[in-house]
Amino acid sequence: MKRTLLLVDVQNDFLPGGALAVPGGDEILAPINLILPAYDLVVATQDWHPPDHGSFAANHPGRELYETINLNGLPQTLWPVHCVQHTGGALFAQGLDTHRIDRVFEKGTDPAVDSYSGFFDNGRRRDTGLAGWLQDHGVTHLDVAGLATDYCVKATVLDALAEGFTVTLLLSACRGVGLQFGDIAIAIDQMLAAGAAIGE
Repeated sequence: MKRTLLLVDVQNDFLPGGALAVPGGDEILAPINLILPAYDLVVATQDWHPPDHGSFAANHPGRELYETINLNGLPQTLWPVHCVQHTGGALFAQGLDTHRIDRVFEKGTDPAVDSYSGFFDNGRRRDTGLAGWLQDHGVTHLDVAGLATDYCVKATVLDALAEGFTVTLLLSACRGVGLQFGDIAIAIDQMLAAGAAIGE
């Protein structure tokens, strides 16, 4: 069995000082780098938004940051402009040992729909190709780490389980946004209820 690590959105804009900083986001870099040599395959997702992305509050005059709107039939939180294609904020975190990453899957490239999961957009209208690539490489079990626990990590874990993968969430190498009190704990409970295991 190939030991496989899936890194979710370990990008500059999600680290302290970034456009959409996750509290303590930089704290996951050391534990990730420490465990990288233990894996046969390392795959990463990368938020890769066009400047006109519909999830950006700046693209909806009169709307507020973190307000929820309807975006093409789906509820959408309005975020600060972040992880725009070909900008420094979209690059992987400087402290991440990226030479061990075997394949990167971009997400959030369609301005009409957001993509929290590394497998599908939020409407499950488009597949990133991640599941097929993993299956082609004989992967059955994923260890998952990254940002943010209550958004992109949760969505990626839930889709991985739905696609038939066994998933272990590496909690010490994840951090959450926590827009509302309890969001992170609720997200962890949802992943456990769906069949994920918790690892350190």
